[in-house]
Parts: sequence; structure tokens; C-alpha cells
Amino acid sequence: MELFSEERSAEVVAESFGQTADPRLRQVMTSLVRHLHEFVKDVELTEAEWAVAIDFLTRTGQKCDATRQEFILLSDVLGVSMLVETINHRSGGGSTESTVLGPFHVVESPPRSLGDEIALDDKGTPCLVSGQVTGPSGDPVPGATVDVWQANEDGFYDVQQPGIQPPGNLRGLFETDADGRFWFRSVVPRFYPIPDDGPVGELLGATGRHPYRPAHLHFIVTAPGFRSVTTHVFVADSPYLDSDAVFGVKESLVRDVPLVDDPARAATLGLGNPFRTLTFDIRLLSS
Repeated sequence: MELFSEERSAEVVAESFGQTADPRLRQVMTSLVRHLHEFVKDVELTEAEWAVAIDFLTRTGQKCDATRQEFILLSDVLGVSMLVETINHRSGGGSTESTVLGPFHVVESPPRSLGDEIALDDKGTPCLVSGQVTGPSGDPVPGATVDVWQANEDGFYDVQQPGIQPPGNLRGLFETDADGRFWFRSVVPRFYPIPDDGPVGELLGATGRHPYRPAHLHFIVTAPGFRSVTTHVFVADSPYLDSDAVFGVKESLVRDVPLVDDPARAATLGLGNPFRTLTFDIRLLSS
């Protein structure tokens, strides 16, 4: 085996994976080593800088717990989460575009009936959220599972505030009706910062970046015979649409959320008046 040298470092280390039984693992590790060594040589990384990097990654791992995934945040702010998501869910324009899962889908959403209220903390502007799930030809998909979750009026998810927010606040698991439709009562999403009190926040601060995400709702939609989609719907007038800290915004996922002033309709829906409406239709590809 060739001995290590600066000039041939990547080749020497890559050769060590030559006997790896799993061909995909061999491909990934070999490519990783080549790119990593090229990066180190390109910037001529110092020992002190490498020590800082090791410390940063160590603290990133130490920040992770049952409700906080700092490594997902790191992947998000580097755009890797969005790139992996986009590569793995290419649709050719035939379905609703996907976007990042995000770090807070860490508990099961409670099953709810169509029309239920998911905002349990009495905060925020009332909003009727509705849409239709269809297949690639536009035919409705009855019985599709629609998993939704969002932050509250203060910009926090329920798992970030145990004992403050009710469990399952602003989460719901719905099933579409015979026409593929879903609807539920919620509040208008609000922009908010990703958690920036850890190593990832330090990185954003050091590089002059803000931690904010534009207002959005998360969706995962699944149905037998179709490819699932993980996506968001973004509020059209929200700040940070063009500078999302995790690069999750796609133009096709932005929607207006118009105001409705109709006391009779609000009473029928069980919403305060005035209220706003958000319509988000979702198209799935066949599996």
C-alpha cells in the first residue's frame, strides 16, 4: 500500500476502503475522503482551526437531546438538508414540491377529525386551512393521511415549551374525505428563529447570517399507491421568504392568506371574526 504524503493523501486513504464489501459505502467513503482532503488543501487548514472544528462538532452533538437535534440544524443552515431532499424527491414538475422535514417533527401528531381546531393555546389570528390531495392526473385521493404541524404565535413548537404549551398543540393527523379534501382550524403561521442558543447559532452569528424562517406550516402527505411528500406552505406576505435560514422556500409553495370578514361564516366554522384562509392543494406522484 502506498505511504501517506501531502500530494497523494486522498488517494492513499481512499485505497484503504478498497476491500469494503458494501459497494455503496465504498463509493460514499471514497468520495468523502477525496473532497475532504481537497478542501483541507485548498484552505490550508491550520491545526488550531481543525481543533476549533472538532470542538464545534463535539458541542453540536452535546446539544442534541430528545427534542433538539442540533446536527439537523447544522445540515439545514448549510443547505445540505434541502439538497438531499431535492435530489431524492425529483418530480419533474408533476407533483407538489418537497422541502425540509425540519428538526421538530419529533413526536406523533394526534389524530384529529376534519374541521378540528389544532391551536390549543388560544393564541394567534384564526385561520381556516384547507386543500385537496390529488394524484398525478388530478383525480382526488380519498383516505390520504395529512400530517401537519406549526409553531405558535410566539414562534415556538410545543416540544420546545413543555409545561407551557399543551401537548400536541398545533399538530394534527387528518384523513382526506371521499373527494380528497381536508380542512382544519388553526392560526396564521408566524415567522420565527431557529434555535440559535447553540453551536449553530454561533456559526450564523460569526458569518453575519440571521436565524429566521418565514411563516409556514409543515405537511407530510401519504397515501397507498403514491409517493409521499414532505413539504411546507409559506405565507406570501411573511418576512424572510428570500433569506430563509434553512433555504426551504420554493416559489410554488408560497400562498396568499386573505382576510375574511364574515361573522355568519365565522360562526359556522367555529372561528373568531375576522379570520384568514389558507388554501393548499397537494398533488402526489404514483409510487
